[in-house]
Amino acid sequence: MKNLSVLHDMALFVEVARTGSFNRASLSLGMPGATLSRRVAGMEKQLGVRLFDRSTRRVELTAAGRRYFERCAALVDEARLAEEALKEVASHADGHLRVSMPVDLGVHVVGPLLPDFARAYPGITFDIDLSPRHADVVGEHVDVAIRIGIVREEQLVVRRIGWVEQALYASPAYLATRSPPQQPAELAAHDCIFVSVQRREPRWHLRHDTDACDVTVRGRFGVNNHGLMQLLAERGQGIAALTPALVQSAVLQGRLVPVLAAWSVPRLPIHAVVASHLQSAAVRAFVDFLAQRFSERPAHTLFERIAPLRG
Repeated sequence: MKNLSVLHDMALFVEVARTGSFNRASLSLGMPGATLSRRVAGMEKQLGVRLFDRSTRRVELTAAGRRYFERCAALVDEARLAEEALKEVASHADGHLRVSMPVDLGVHVVGPLLPDFARAYPGITFDIDLSPRHADVVGEHVDVAIRIGIVREEQLVVRRIGWVEQALYASPAYLATRSPPQQPAELAAHDCIFVSVQRREPRWHLRHDTDACDVTVRGRFGVNNHGLMQLLAERGQGIAALTPALVQSAVLQGRLVPVLAAWSVPRLPIHAVVASHLQSAAVRAFVDFLAQRFSERPAHTLFERIAPLRG
């Protein structure tokens, strides 16, 4: 059926047949009577048969109209049931969610919040994939992807729900062999441990009061996992931008020390990524829950809920 408007006209026809009146059907449908009459007349012209016998007092189905009604009524009812089912899904926060997120974010940020969410929404179940890669939200049928940093897929719907703080750290052993940088530009002469960036030179943007500096850094390790970056920094492999709350224990125990402490490193945004603006109530509830919790308590402080990563 190439002309899908026929499906809508079919529902109009069924309503007239059931009420036995164009006036009552127009009130039920919220459509002007003249428009309804014109649409049904158009159906009759297209089908080449008269569906109703009309009089000033009554509207009755013709023999052809009764045969058509017998076939159409069930289809219209099924369509209405399907629509009602979808509306129920959209308005009730239950069902199964497929969620993808980075390992550290899942374990240290989102993970501690899941029991609270599960208690608030007992009808929602999860399939959670913790992976450093960016899942194909559409191709892999992922309901929600939680990502850190900039999201570049223009076809996806992105909502910022929180932030992760960063600062520069290195091990005392590394700084004992290399002169600690006093200005951001000196980072270019150091081994740095940076987030893997395909086809682009890694750059760090640092700020101090009104001063700002962009530095292209180099190093042997491009990494997409915070835990591994911290381990490499503790083992003397260079300077890394790490989350302060995650490395608090390592700093207290002397395994890491701040570098360029007067300079701030931009915090990283946390995004919820979905395929479309049209989402189930379960997806909306999960994203809203995370956004609210992150606003109540900044995401970087959520790392404190469990023990820091071991070196």
